[in-house]
Amino acid sequence: MPEDAQDWNAMTDDAFRERLARFVEENCPARLRHLKDRPRLAEVHGWQKALGAAGLLCPAWPRKYGGMGLNPAKQLVYLEEMENLGAPRLLDQGIINLGPLLIAHGSEAQKAEYLPRVISGEHIWCQGYSEPNAGSDLASLKTEAVLDGDAFVVNGSKIWTSMAMDANMIFALVRTDKTVRKQAGISFLIIPLEQPGVTVRTIRNIAGKEELCEVFFDNVRTPRENLIGALNDGWRISKTLLGHERIWSGSPRQSFSALFHLKRVAEALGRFDDPVFAEKYQALELDTRDLGSAYALVQQKVVNGEELGAEVSVLKIWATETCQRITEAILEAAGDAGGMAGEVPVGGESLDVTAPFFESRAPTIYGGSSQIQRNIIAKTVLNLPS
Repeated sequence: MPEDAQDWNAMTDDAFRERLARFVEENCPARLRHLKDRPRLAEVHGWQKALGAAGLLCPAWPRKYGGMGLNPAKQLVYLEEMENLGAPRLLDQGIINLGPLLIAHGSEAQKAEYLPRVISGEHIWCQGYSEPNAGSDLASLKTEAVLDGDAFVVNGSKIWTSMAMDANMIFALVRTDKTVRKQAGISFLIIPLEQPGVTVRTIRNIAGKEELCEVFFDNVRTPRENLIGALNDGWRISKTLLGHERIWSGSPRQSFSALFHLKRVAEALGRFDDPVFAEKYQALELDTRDLGSAYALVQQKVVNGEELGAEVSVLKIWATETCQRITEAILEAAGDAGGMAGEVPVGGESLDVTAPFFESRAPTIYGGSSQIQRNIIAKTVLNLPS
């Protein structure tokens, strides 16, 4: 039976884990396992294509669109097993954000055009939301799209655009009406990046890596049919995407990865012989598993078509701050090596103990900072004044 015809949800968890492990072993090179930094497209594109060809790339998508159709419990097993196996993170904006949004809001023609190209790896996506003066106040964005015949002409810029240097497509919020209140004049556009007028500049992050970018648009054209939803309805549509992004940010994926690195450092230095450390590690592991249960509950609400509220904000805070606590424990467990960047000797091994710490800083900011999430909870759950 081909992979994409498999009823994954009917498998036992153990059988499902074994199938994933066998596929990773056969298709994911050892040099890509447990990477300390986010890889570039050239490194992981072959692995991404292998997952897509096998029907294993999009765990949450319905099967009719080429996904695995996993229920929330199986999605959690998928995430945990992929992290345990050390499978690298992909350039996944098309998988976790654009795909679900198109499934919810795209036309049948747009779904047919773009979803298969996510799975094949032909299209690599990035997200064009934040701007230099429109981050937390996203509705203040200035990038403008003007309709000219059968195409929109786009001018402006986006910032903090993850992995844009490797992407060939971007989905972006743009201003299409400046005469109405700011939330009402925004549209959601798909824009090909490989064309004249597009400039991408990388930004070096806290770890000295180039992962974030600025993207500039100078009279860039995109067909009118690349408008998702109705003209000037982008703000409503964007909230769907932000919900998916925050759910993904609220997954235990990064915490599972950080736990792997914490365990590796602790074993190299014999920290588990210390009952205080062993108890701390156990508490962090339980926190991560509790997070996984909460994540599965929220995913089930998505599957049921239920409206999501402040629980998405709770999930994002929980996940991102749990991961930060784990990475701080890595530095503490590493002792003197915890203050040195790059590969350093740790108990006879060569490890980069600061990479997970640096990697965990940004998630409490992007997709709505922890402070914004707490404000949402204060307003919608506690009914506190603005």
